Amino acid sequence: MIENEDINQIPTESGFEPVYSEDNIVTLEWNEHIRRRPGMYIGKLGDGSTADDGIYVLLKEVLDNSIDEFMMGFGKQIQVDVTDTTVTVRDFGRGIPLGKVVEASSKMNTGGKYDSRAFKKSVGLNGVGIKAVNAMSSDFIIQSVRDGKMKRAQFCKGNLVLETPVCDTDEPNGTMVQFTPDNTLFLDYHYHDEFILPLLKNYTYLNAGLTIVFNGRRFVSRQGLLDLLREYMTNDPLYPIIHLKGDDIEVALTHANQYGEEYYSFVNGQHTTQGGTHLTAFKEAVSRTVKDYFGKSSFEYSDIRNGIVAAISVKIEEPLFESQTKTKLGSRDMSPDGPTVAKFVGDFIKRELDNYLHRNLDVADVILKKVQANERERKAMAGISKKTREQAKKISLHNKKLLDCRVHFNDVRGDDMKKERSSIFITEGDSAAGSITKIRDVETQAVFSLRGKPENSYGKTKKMVYENEEFNQLQAALNIEESIDNLRYNKVIIATDADVDGMHIRLLLLTFFLQFFPDLIKSGHVYILQTPLFRVRNKKTSKRSSRSAKAGMQEETYYCYTDEERIAAINKLGANAEITRFKGLGEISPEEFRGFIGEDMRADRVSMHKEDGVPELLRFYMGKNSIERQNFIIDNLVIEDDSQIS
Repeated sequence: MIENEDINQIPTESGFEPVYSEDNIVTLEWNEHIRRRPGMYIGKLGDGSTADDGIYVLLKEVLDNSIDEFMMGFGKQIQVDVTDTTVTVRDFGRGIPLGKVVEASSKMNTGGKYDSRAFKKSVGLNGVGIKAVNAMSSDFIIQSVRDGKMKRAQFCKGNLVLETPVCDTDEPNGTMVQFTPDNTLFLDYHYHDEFILPLLKNYTYLNAGLTIVFNGRRFVSRQGLLDLLREYMTNDPLYPIIHLKGDDIEVALTHANQYGEEYYSFVNGQHTTQGGTHLTAFKEAVSRTVKDYFGKSSFEYSDIRNGIVAAISVKIEEPLFESQTKTKLGSRDMSPDGPTVAKFVGDFIKRELDNYLHRNLDVADVILKKVQANERERKAMAGISKKTREQAKKISLHNKKLLDCRVHFNDVRGDDMKKERSSIFITEGDSAAGSITKIRDVETQAVFSLRGKPENSYGKTKKMVYENEEFNQLQAALNIEESIDNLRYNKVIIATDADVDGMHIRLLLLTFFLQFFPDLIKSGHVYILQTPLFRVRNKKTSKRSSRSAKAGMQEETYYCYTDEERIAAINKLGANAEITRFKGLGEISPEEFRGFIGEDMRADRVSMHKEDGVPELLRFYMGKNSIERQNFIIDNLVIEDDSQIS
């Protein structure tokens, strides 16, 4: 007889296995399902340190409802107030029907957007968004005002805790939502203005005439996508931005002296960062129209689009997105009875862009010269030895420089969540690569090892990428030779030592990406790994005997990324502080490295803004102006000790 037999288990040759019975079938409440499976609704959770963290998705879900009101012609202003942890959004639209305030915010598959008479071209059509915000918030308040009457309800984690009866009010019509994300889901989170501002600005660019007041600051756009490109372009346009508008479509485009293609695409006000059917149609239509206008059958689409910077916004009835986070449009048709997206976009571009080029011959001439320059460079690269080009294509899992992960963007077998977490560390030398390699997550983390310092690529043509072994193999490993759409890793992480040489290598790599693949940075794929400069620990416990270890003595260890953190750690440990300065990544043991590239990894995303003046920065720091830089160093050199002067 088996003692302590569990009736829910059955014996097998390998032990006991659980019984699958009616008791295993569980029905979850709507809010509990959202809380257990948040990734289905908002992607990743995060702590607010990156733009795609869940707390910003919650903000966007609330804003989308207010934007939809504006798009239907109600309410020209939205007030947004954000503290470190709490968001308040107040619009001046029609307000939720008072008898449905509780249901609209807490009952799945409930909402006004199923009725196309009330919301024709909305983003949120599935009745989930505001409920997800409710379920994932420790405090959620919703208030609606309609024609002098107000209704208010308060929830905690999706559970109703207070419902006030309808009462009189002097407030103007509209809806107010205030929520505090649950810190048991979003651990140690904080809202950051740097990620909120682009979101709000995009809303104003896509809804000309809309005013958003964010923490007292007003944002409004009068020229839509024209203002958007002016805001986001980091290089000067080669010709005035072409701005075309029609019913349910708006586009803006130009070319700049840069490599690659840079697009901003939107559907019903939603930033489709991964594009979709509308962007595919736009790229095809622009290429075909330019080719037909010049009557050059030999023109290749890649030559027409290289250096292009463009934005497209379309409005579609009942859009279909490929996920709840709505980053890629899957719709084929503009509306149930309308044309396909491809035909609608294609016909508009063919008509309007062709007319524009015929009316603006000076712009057409600049485009022609840009395309011809692209063509000449492409043909020059064709002269590179076949062996060199084939070498790039053969970079694979067996490449000695690349230790690949099991899941990447070209591997259709991997699940989407792992693909989203996939990353590649670009390291200097074998010692640093060795530490990361031993403790990396082989499912999602790859390593590419550089040999010495890469070449300065500033001012070079793309031909040098193929002629330089390091860059040739790197672009092949990333799979970005043809387009960054083929990028195999979501994060490209530069992992160099925190010394002068490491900083120089970091700068050379950034120059490479800025010179040849700027859209990789603008799309938010490039990061800088931050590793600790110091380890401060209690020297009494760091050298403890086996006896003290068995007694359970805890070692006090602090990894410090700045001098301020080092000083704070020393103050905590006092005279027992033992300080180790990490001069390079190779000096950090694999076990210690585990915490630096795991869930709590500190990786700063590299971003580009117009005000950064990137072209001038590159010219000054990476150009051939050695004397200018030398004089700058001399003029700004600070010597604290006069005795050092000989």
